[in-house]
Amino acid sequence: MARNPDTLKQAADAETREWELRVAAARGETTPLSLGGKVRLFFRALALALLMIIFVPLHYAYRIFAYGSPFPMLFLRYAARISGAKVKTEGTHLKRDVFYVANHVSWIDILSLAGACGTAFVAKAELEQSPLVGWLASLNRTVFVKREHRMGVAEQINALKEALSDNWSVTVFPEGTTTDGRSLLPFKTSMLSVLEPPPPGVLVQPVLLDYGEIAEWIGWIGDEGGLNNSKRVLARKGTFELRIKFLEPFSPEDFRGRKAISQEARRRIEDALCETIGGPLRDFAHDVAPIRYEAPSPAKVPDDTQA
Repeated sequence: MARNPDTLKQAADAETREWELRVAAARGETTPLSLGGKVRLFFRALALALLMIIFVPLHYAYRIFAYGSPFPMLFLRYAARISGAKVKTEGTHLKRDVFYVANHVSWIDILSLAGACGTAFVAKAELEQSPLVGWLASLNRTVFVKREHRMGVAEQINALKEALSDNWSVTVFPEGTTTDGRSLLPFKTSMLSVLEPPPPGVLVQPVLLDYGEIAEWIGWIGDEGGLNNSKRVLARKGTFELRIKFLEPFSPEDFRGRKAISQEARRRIEDALCETIGGPLRDFAHDVAPIRYEAPSPAKVPDDTQA
């Protein structure tokens, strides 16, 4: 059945306006929300609060009798769903003695990946200071690190070794920031020092987080603030698909040092991402000062021709 030309034009105009708001957000501008968006934001925030009210007491009650509470994993799984992510997994993930290495697009990554396999994460130390998010992250056994604190690297590596020796799965995002789902930044290798030498029996499993065509819209990039990104994503109409692709694991003992391990993990993720998007990666269009990344000149925010 043919669609009305006016209807097609209205849909195209709406898509253009939405993308213009996305580009403005990357410039650091606050995204205005429609009435419908505000309603969706309210109900999703309410649902997340109810989840917390239910699962946090269950977690603490469980910890009285046993170690390894399942409730943080369940909380994060349902939180991802409430936030709009329809998570699908591909491949077989290792459940213990594994060091996941993944690309990074959004805060949704953490909810979805932990909800899918129960992994703990390596996160910036600043997150620990956040009154609510830091507390929730600690429930999921997050290892907090200070990238700029060179004197404390040994302590951070020891914390990771303790996590792995406790049979956890631990995930790192070695890009050091979130990108747009079409780029892959150089991997920072400092936290892979835990694999020099690798703990006995621990494997490295690369992971590709694939948001499909919505990746650039979901991505937390440029000068956008975390609060604006969260509100923008939670106010979005409908759901989006996130495919978590667990790639073939490898033994870090087969590679000499963290740089070689990093290169191998990145190669596998890049190959999978190129296959997914059907072409080569593109340069990330934003400077990222904390990791000393400078976008190739001329750098620009994606425009509507790249949507």
